[in-house]
Amino acid sequence: MAVVVVESPAKAKTINKYLGSDYTVLASYGHVRDLPPKDGSVDPEHDFAMKWEVASDSKKHIRAITEALKDDDTLILATDPDREGEAISWHLEQALEKKLKGKNVSRVTFNAITKAAIQEAMKHPRQVDDALVEAYLARRALDYLVGFNLSPVLWRKLPGAKSAGRVQSVCLRLIVEREMEIEAFQPREYWSVAARLTTPRGQDYEARLTVLAGKKLERYDIATAEAAELAVHAVTSRALTVQSVEAKPAARNPSAPFMTSTLQQEASRKFGMGARATMSAAQRLYEAGHITYMRTDGIDMAPEAVMAARDAIKDRFGAAYVPDSPRMYKNKAKNAQEAHECIRPTDMSAAPDKLRIADADQRKLYDLIWKRTIASQMAAARLERTTVEIGSADGQVGLRATGQVVLFDGFLKVYEEGRDDDGDEDSARLPQIMEGEAAGFAAGALEDQFAKAASTDDSVIEEAAPGQMRRAKGAILDGKGAVLGAQHFTQPPPRYTEATLVKRMEELGIGRPSTYASIVTTIQNREYVRKDKGRLIPEDKGRLVTAFLSNYFRRYVEYDFTAGLEEQLDDVSAGERDYKEVLARFWRDFSAAIAETSELRIGEVLDKIDEVLAPHLYPPRPDGSDPRICPLCGEGRLHLKTARSGGAFIGCGNYPECRYTRPLSAPGGEDGAALAMDGKVLGHDENGEPISLRNGRFGPYVQRGEATEEQPKPPRASLPKGWSPADMDLEKALMLLSLPRPIGPHPDDGEPVEAGIGRYGPYVKHNRTYANLPEVDEVFTIGMNRAVELIAEKASRGRGRAAAEPIKELGEHPDGGVIQVMPGRYGPYVKWEKVNATLPKDIEPEAVTYEEAVTLVNEKAAKGGKRKAAAKKTPAKAKTTKAKTAAKTTKAKTTKAKAAAKDAE
Repeated sequence: MAVVVVESPAKAKTINKYLGSDYTVLASYGHVRDLPPKDGSVDPEHDFAMKWEVASDSKKHIRAITEALKDDDTLILATDPDREGEAISWHLEQALEKKLKGKNVSRVTFNAITKAAIQEAMKHPRQVDDALVEAYLARRALDYLVGFNLSPVLWRKLPGAKSAGRVQSVCLRLIVEREMEIEAFQPREYWSVAARLTTPRGQDYEARLTVLAGKKLERYDIATAEAAELAVHAVTSRALTVQSVEAKPAARNPSAPFMTSTLQQEASRKFGMGARATMSAAQRLYEAGHITYMRTDGIDMAPEAVMAARDAIKDRFGAAYVPDSPRMYKNKAKNAQEAHECIRPTDMSAAPDKLRIADADQRKLYDLIWKRTIASQMAAARLERTTVEIGSADGQVGLRATGQVVLFDGFLKVYEEGRDDDGDEDSARLPQIMEGEAAGFAAGALEDQFAKAASTDDSVIEEAAPGQMRRAKGAILDGKGAVLGAQHFTQPPPRYTEATLVKRMEELGIGRPSTYASIVTTIQNREYVRKDKGRLIPEDKGRLVTAFLSNYFRRYVEYDFTAGLEEQLDDVSAGERDYKEVLARFWRDFSAAIAETSELRIGEVLDKIDEVLAPHLYPPRPDGSDPRICPLCGEGRLHLKTARSGGAFIGCGNYPECRYTRPLSAPGGEDGAALAMDGKVLGHDENGEPISLRNGRFGPYVQRGEATEEQPKPPRASLPKGWSPADMDLEKALMLLSLPRPIGPHPDDGEPVEAGIGRYGPYVKHNRTYANLPEVDEVFTIGMNRAVELIAEKASRGRGRAAAEPIKELGEHPDGGVIQVMPGRYGPYVKWEKVNATLPKDIEPEAVTYEEAVTLVNEKAAKGGKRKAAAKKTPAKAKTTKAKTAAKTTKAKTTKAKAAAKDAE
């Protein structure tokens, strides 16, 4: 039997089903070799020689392949059809080199895991593509050289920084610069005027003011409330007529089929799925044979797939929805990831409602891919767009109403692409409007919009006499309620989502389909960026790293340079450039830049970053005073400093006389509301001991007295969540230092009941029973009745907890038993039988794959000495049955022996 090697066991299982008993299909479980994570694995002094090492987990997989090859002379490498897949095949060849002497080794690729595609691929074997392998080697060497040479510089010169990557650092720069744009943004006020008009037949429609005083209005021409009031008056004081009605036919064509970046963007817009979760779900769909390969820059579709899509459209929606000729899409990317096809269903007739896909993410993603693919081959939507111009007889005032009518829905019947911005096309349908007819005012029609525009907490709606205008902050309404002036402010650019970030990276030529998800995930795992409500926000640590790299390694975080390097790597994969020349040119300049930083002092680096980040670190104060003057002592200047434990903070230059510190970002503004005014004395207790506000490793706290030899740790109490250091006074500090607060003896057993604030928030306690309190303030006010009630409720629920619901189920373990991803008190974990394996921080629970889960539980079981026992574990029912059978056999043997003995007598 020929031995076929693929990456994953799920893929191996599907392919084995198609190939039959003449083949043995095994999994390599991804890469079998990698560069050891130590200095010297890539040697620039010896022609960039690379030292590879077989991973410990991979040795057993290589042994399994070696054992299988003892009985067969043919090895077929069938890893993924991209640069990474080619590299895995090359690594397998290299690792098995001694065992492959005299063997027939070939490489096959297929874009979809279907019987037809696999059987066709087996008819066209080839050798491993050297150009693709060299492109992989170049990329891997570059990433290693940057990571292992730049990261130590960061650690030495910028305490608290973790590491830097070739592409991740550029991606981080995008997010940081967008945040700085937002912070520097100055909103600009402008007003718009709209009127609700009516036809002679009593049908209402809305129009916006476009001409005022005979001049066409630009966006910012109405800049103040006074100007808006004049504009509203100008409209209401004139009789209006319809000057023209123009209806134009229009068409909308469908979007191209998905490639990797557009799939990630659309899954983010429609489902809120991150790039990693999207690719994990797509990987499972691909391995199950539902979709084509999911890492691609290509948007072209195989001719047979196009015809199958047209047939599916005709069968499902009718001939009217099939265009006269097939739609052809051209790749925008220069290299298009080695000219892969788009991401599409392998069977166009397999509509989402026909497939039974258990996993919710996979089900949603398949539905999205099927609809996008089918829509891409459907007829255009036919529209009619109408523009109505309304004006006064003197030409001083002009308004415009627009509307759109869908005459034929076409591809819109199936799918419409999501949008990243909040804008939307005007889709309002207009009533019948005739040129030359009067446009009257629809009385009271804009009341709701006026209320909405004026709905701010400090708005005061001015009452007006009949016929006069009403005013509120942000809105002006004429006396009839038909003409509205609404206030607007220009908005800063929005923060990136994962979708818009991938889109921007694609536009700049940074990264490739196989790297988008890992890049976005890596900068979050390094805590350079956090995700809040789907938006990516840079942490202070990320700002520091970007500021450092932009000043001392500027060339290597420039967008053009990074994109140019990606193009060079694409040239290598196309066989048009020598990869060692690319490495040599990069290393010559990069090593020189590294050498230049060796003489930099930490203080010099901090001063430079302090200067670059000054607008963010020291925002203007409301009173106009110098934002760098210490708010505690009023004399020292604030500076960027580093802590012994790593990380950076803002501190007073008068240290140790002034111990003021705060984090880099001070919520709510830096003026007087800074966190952790370290050393500020709030007052003295009844014994004369100073009560001070301090800043510690775990946040602000209050302290009684000072540390002495007799009392190295004086009494302390952390500030509860929601308590601002700026609001702390002596009374509050003494309340915190008095905790836990005794409430009294319990009425049942006389044991003390007390209230306090613990690791998990405020609580009441009786013996070993703790009951949570909803609010911190209740700790200081709760009485016995309420405390006893809460404790009784907690005791009645018992100490046990209801079994947690799994986050997701991944399927059966090869040795039997369900594998589940579970939520845990200390983080998510993978559960199999009695084996619990904690998920690494870089793997999201929703994104963990079956293969990763199997590897994790197997490793955990092996460490605990339970692997062998767990693998051979027999279900309890089976054990019982087996035991009963054994007992019956023994009894039968005994009876038979007795009978034999009796016969012998």
